[in-house]
Amino acid sequence: MNNDYLDPMNALGMPELADMTFAMDFLVRAKDGVRNAAAALTEAASPEARALLRNQLREALAMHQEITELMVRKRWFHPYELGEQYKLDQLSAKNTAMIGGMKLFRDDTSRKGMFDRLPDEGLRGDRA
Repeated sequence: MNNDYLDPMNALGMPELADMTFAMDFLVRAKDGVRNAAAALTEAASPEARALLRNQLREALAMHQEITELMVRKRWFHPYELGEQYKLDQLSAKNTAMIGGMKLFRDDTSRKGMFDRLPDEGLRGDRA
């Protein structure tokens, strides 16, 4: 494993992985929107509110379908090929573990000595 996060080699494929991650997050949030709109629809009392929520539910379903179709077309999501989806999930877990193992911060994170004066230095005594 290459622990140097500044090494350009670690950036290979990152835009594609980022796009896939954003799309999956968007898909999950669209699914939440469908669920929330459906739940709200069952609780609405007035015909006007029900009509509004029905329209929102239709739009949420259409958005979920559009995102799903995009992800299937890009081969970022395999809802009907569980073996392929499993491989993608394994790759995602491996990349997550690799990023988690990278040394992204210095060993010494003390800020002591980084500033040339104390925060209240330079202010007059009555304002300090």
